[in-house]
Amino acid sequence: MIIKKLMLYITVAILPFLLAAGILLFTKEKDEIDRHDRNAYRIASVHQRQWDTFINKTINSLNTVSIMLESSPGNWNKDNEDIFLKKLLLQEQMYGGIYILDPSGNRIAGTDRKIEGMDISHEAYVEEAIKAKDTTVSNKTDYLLDGQKVIGIAKPVLDEQQHVVNLIIAFLRVDYLSNVMEMLTPKSNITIINEENQTILSINKPKSHNSSTIAMPMNSLPWKIIVEQKEIKIEKILSKNWPLLVIFFICFQLLYLVIILSIHKRMAEQENKENELHKLELVGNMAASSAHEIRNPLTGIKGLVQLLSEKHKDTEDQFYFSIIQKEINRINEIVSQFLILGKPTELKKQQLNIENIVSELKPLILSEANLYNVECHFETPKKNLLVYCNADQMKQVILNITKNALEAMENGGALTIKLKELNNRVSITVYDTGVGIPETELKKLFEPFYTSKASGTGLGLVVCRRIIQSFDGEIYVSSVENKGTKVDIILPIST
Repeated sequence: MIIKKLMLYITVAILPFLLAAGILLFTKEKDEIDRHDRNAYRIASVHQRQWDTFINKTINSLNTVSIMLESSPGNWNKDNEDIFLKKLLLQEQMYGGIYILDPSGNRIAGTDRKIEGMDISHEAYVEEAIKAKDTTVSNKTDYLLDGQKVIGIAKPVLDEQQHVVNLIIAFLRVDYLSNVMEMLTPKSNITIINEENQTILSINKPKSHNSSTIAMPMNSLPWKIIVEQKEIKIEKILSKNWPLLVIFFICFQLLYLVIILSIHKRMAEQENKENELHKLELVGNMAASSAHEIRNPLTGIKGLVQLLSEKHKDTEDQFYFSIIQKEINRINEIVSQFLILGKPTELKKQQLNIENIVSELKPLILSEANLYNVECHFETPKKNLLVYCNADQMKQVILNITKNALEAMENGGALTIKLKELNNRVSITVYDTGVGIPETELKKLFEPFYTSKASGTGLGLVVCRRIIQSFDGEIYVSSVENKGTKVDIILPIST
């Protein structure tokens, strides 16, 4: 029993709780991941727009210089160009320098001389700009002579024949770009990578290969912004959702208690049924051992009383003899009920039309009803309702129930007997408009020896249910005080 209760507790309370807790934590973890994803994409979008601004501003500045050179080819002044470029540099702190070169990569003008000595003409992005005749951004970082880390952007200046006559080079300061990014999202770990997945720059700390990240491509460059997502800690999720887990645990404990109480209730009901069957068995054993012993002397007494009644014709003597005969018959009836109650006689069963049985009883029921001033109604279907039963015992049940109904209507009333087919079963219903039965007594009707009548034995309904159960049927009683009682007999249809 202890092992069974333990297994039930594990099955009903522990396993469902663990399953519910797992589903809850999985759902909350997924929500946390989705929230981190949305936050990471938001951060990446902010930096994507910022980098677009950097690149577009630089290209616009280079276009301005290019337009100036194209508008007066060969007529510009080197000193004026230096001054213009320096002003441009002062306006935008993101530049590490802006220079005008000839097609060979020699400095013509610029903000300073930090590129002298650098072989810029052989840089891949410069060669690509000359070849494509379009603005090109370096795919890696470079270092100027002063050690400043920069990203180069090259803009070719074309003549009317679309020949490259000059190059405009601008260098974006990596330190400035990093500072701006860190200012926008100070707590985020961000990395910019190029097409070859090489790191251009990182803020806060380098991207960890084991961490979860999202990647967003830039619009103005073939690069990607990698945002490292925050680590999701199960401890944090548990700390937020422990009240809900406690509620789950309590609910499953209550469910276990409800099931235990239900099991105990069923066991109690089963025990009551077994006690009732045991009581009937005792009555049956008593009936089997004593019925014949009682009937034999009763037969002799009955015969002697009959002889004495023939010898003594006095009116007073005859009155006493009639009382004796009546009580002897009553004793015989009780003994017969004991025999049925203990072990119903295996009488021959056959397929019978229940309507025919009721029709045969109709004169007896009407005659008895007249004595009580009761109006009778019979409702029977036109089709045959076949039941596998014993005719005599079926008649005994119906007569017993109708007798009880008539006795409940001492001041008159109405008795209705209704037959109908109900879900492949036959329903025999007896209604009366008598005094009814209190609810407290309804539960005791089928207990042996319980009776509300002064002269009753308390075995009538018990015998009726025993007979109906032998036909694989059931009998139910419902009643409302001062309105009447209804008895339903349900029997399987015989096919």
